[in-house]
Amino acid sequence: MKNISILGATGSVGIQTLDVLKNDRENFKLLAVTANKNYSKIIEIINEFNPKLVALMDNAAAERVRKHCIEHNKDIEVLAGLKGLTSAATLKEVDIVVTSVVGMIGLVPTIEAIKAGKTIALANKETLVVGGSIVINEAIEHKVKILPVDSEHGAIFQCIEGNNSSDISKILLTASGGPFRGKKRDELTEILPKDALKHPKWNMGNKISIDSATLMNKGLEVIEAHWLFSVPYEDIEVVVHPQSIIHSMVQYCDGTVLSQMATADMRLPIQYALNYPKRGKRIIDKLDFYSLDKLSFEKPDIDTFGCLKLAYEVGKKGGNLPTILNAANEVAVELFLKNKINFLEIEDIIKDSLEKFQYRKDIDIDIILDTDVKVRGYVDKKYNV
Repeated sequence: MKNISILGATGSVGIQTLDVLKNDRENFKLLAVTANKNYSKIIEIINEFNPKLVALMDNAAAERVRKHCIEHNKDIEVLAGLKGLTSAATLKEVDIVVTSVVGMIGLVPTIEAIKAGKTIALANKETLVVGGSIVINEAIEHKVKILPVDSEHGAIFQCIEGNNSSDISKILLTASGGPFRGKKRDELTEILPKDALKHPKWNMGNKISIDSATLMNKGLEVIEAHWLFSVPYEDIEVVVHPQSIIHSMVQYCDGTVLSQMATADMRLPIQYALNYPKRGKRIIDKLDFYSLDKLSFEKPDIDTFGCLKLAYEVGKKGGNLPTILNAANEVAVELFLKNKINFLEIEDIIKDSLEKFQYRKDIDIDIILDTDVKVRGYVDKKYNV
C-alpha cells in the first residue's frame, strides 16, 4: 500500500490522479489533498476518500471545508495557505507526493517534500523550469526519485529504462501543435480565449491549454527534460506529431529510436509514476493499429510560435532567466484569459520582461522567489489596464 498526497487535487491532473487511485484502492490510499479555493470539490474528495489532511490556499474556502468536517464528524486536519500546502507535501505517513499545482507555487513544497524523503510524481513542470539545478541537487542529496507525470516526460522515462544514458543521442519531444497548428502570425491577431482553449487532443486546465496554443508548454517541457534526463539542449528536439499517439522518443548512438505509444490519456503516465517500477492494470483504451490512418511529423514553426524559441534561449543561459520567462508568461496568460491583451501579446510581454530585468547567473531560492514577485508586479502594472 502506497500513501499518496496530491498537491492541486481539483485541477485536471489532480482529478485524473484521483481516478487512478479510485481504480486501484488495494494499492493506494489518499492521505492529503490541496486546492486553491475549490472547496466544493475538496468536500467531494473528503466524502469519497476520507484523507487525513486537506489544505486550501484561500482562507475562506478552508473555513468552509473545516465547517463541513465539524458538521459531519470527520477527524480531518484542515489548513490554509502555503503552510498548509507544505504540510500536505511533508506529511509523515505519505510515500508519494503528486505535485500537480499550476505555476511555480509548487517549487517550495516540492523541495520540502524532497527534504522529507518523499518520492515526487512531478506534474508541475514550472518547479524544474525555475529551480532545476536546486531541485535536482536536493533530490540527489536526499536520494529521492523524481518520477515524471507529463505524458512526454513519462514516455522518455520509459524509453530510457534499461539503457545507458551515455548512449542517448537525442531526445525527441513530441507536440500536438496545439489548436493553431499551420496558422501564421497574421491569422492569430483576432484569436479569442475560447478558441485557444480548444485543444485538439488533450483535456487540460486553462493555463496549460493556452501554453499549448502558444507552444510555451513545449518550451517549458524542453527545460524540464534537460533537468530530468541530464541531456544538453542541443540534443532535445521538438517534433510536431498531430495524432498524439507517440508521446515522445529517444534516439540512441547506434541510430535506434525507441518510442512510447498509447492513446492520449493522462491517466497512463500518472499510473505509471505511481506504480513504478511496476505497471498497473489497464486504465486506458488500447490502441487499435488497424484504425490508425497515419502517423505524421513536422518541424515546429518557431517564427509563428516564438515562445518555443524563447524557452530554448532562456534554458541555455539559465540563471534567473527561466524565472523571468515563467513569471511573465503566467501573468500574460491570465491577462489574455481576461481579454486584456491579445494572443500575440503573450510573447511580446515575455520578451519585454526578459529585456527589463538584469540577468543573474548564480541563483538560490530567495533570488528565484524575489525575481518572480518583481516580474509579476512589473507585468501586472504595465499591462493590466
